[in-house]
Amino acid sequence: MKVSEMAAKAGLKTLNACGDKEIRGIYISDMVSDIIGIGEGNLLVTLQTHKNVIAAANLVDVAAIVFTRGKTPAEDVVALATKAGIGLLGFDGDTWTLAKKLYELGIR
Repeated sequence: MKVSEMAAKAGLKTLNACGDKEIRGIYISDMVSDIIGIGEGNLLVTLQTHKNVIAAANLVDVAAIVFTRGKTPAEDVVALATKAGIGLLGFDGDTWTLAKKLYELGIR
């Protein structure tokens, strides 16, 4: 499933305009060191909104990053993600609720 399709079905807000990558899986973590070990094309779900998340996500070529609990990154973080070609999305609910939605959409 493409990021844009998943975002529409899950009710996510688009925070920047980037490519529409194919989602190969999902990874949920708030530890930046964990992100470095995930596979390419995974959707990253996190509460962390700082630049280090973007840098780590760029290393592994994530499909996109979703920030939960209504968290939004600062403008400089959004600019960095846009420069790296990483789509940023927002979800007002908690991480557990989003995980259930993604599971129901077949993203695992």
